[in-house]
Amino acid sequence: MAERRNIDAGLLDAMMADLGGPRTAALLERLSVAVDWKKVAAPIRRLPEYAPRKGAGRPAWPAETMLRCLMLAKWHNLSDPGLEESLKDRISFRRFAGLSFTDRTPDETTFVNFRKRLREADLDEAIFKAINRQIEAKGLLVREGTLVDATVVESPRGRDRSDGTTTRDPEASSTVKSGRAYFGYKGHLAADLSGIVTDVRFSTARDHDSRYIDELIERERTMVVADSAYSEVERRRRLRRRGVVDGIIHKRVRGQAALRAEQKRHNARFARLRARVEHPIAMIKQQCGLRRVRYRGRRRNEFDFRMTVAACNIKRSLSLAGI
Repeated sequence: MAERRNIDAGLLDAMMADLGGPRTAALLERLSVAVDWKKVAAPIRRLPEYAPRKGAGRPAWPAETMLRCLMLAKWHNLSDPGLEESLKDRISFRRFAGLSFTDRTPDETTFVNFRKRLREADLDEAIFKAINRQIEAKGLLVREGTLVDATVVESPRGRDRSDGTTTRDPEASSTVKSGRAYFGYKGHLAADLSGIVTDVRFSTARDHDSRYIDELIERERTMVVADSAYSEVERRRRLRRRGVVDGIIHKRVRGQAALRAEQKRHNARFARLRARVEHPIAMIKQQCGLRRVRYRGRRRNEFDFRMTVAACNIKRSLSLAGI
């Protein structure tokens, strides 16, 4: 396999083992054992760059090291230059990535190329599913319902150039939500009752929140909970026919002055439950910093969104497991 081997920890590593920020080091030690990184990185090792070969050429950085580096960037909201600098500067980061003090450090171009190869091979979904399989194997998924929600991730509106072109992302679009105008993309999430995101769809902001719910809940056999944007008579009928509890919030329909008493009771019953899907959205935006997209183009931002969700799932699994 054309994969370089990191240098084993030596005397220098042993001498500096107790240095570095204790809180960050403790968290990264927990994250290091949260999943089997070797198994998660297995699809990456099937890329052509990792195939056995003869002749000259630098071997690829270890797949597990690169994957761990990408997760570090997500957890700490780092750009590629910021990630390179942090790996050179922070002891706990190097230890988590599997880099000794005598190893070289991947540079920002290496991260750009690595991410491009994963994206072109559509490995973001494979990595996302591999992480969730491990979380499920630990018994941390609550398979008793699906919570659905969508969130807008804004894109710069751009500016017009003197030559008539624009810096605006041509694949992003506009929408209005809660009376406010947005420009960018939209992430559609399905989560279980524990707040682990189990499935993802990604679209431009123009797509209605409810466009992907039927895909996200097609395997659900227990309960579906969502806000009033997903309220549709035929959808409720389909859920009843499947024997699935309808936890979609009711809204007034045309000609209805107010919700009926049973609709109000229904909404009150499921409102707190529905709020659980907002927890991973808050983590995505607040802890991982994905309030605005980093790239131009739907596919690049879809890849980035799904990898961010995967990183959040790993971190969420720590609290669920009590690690």
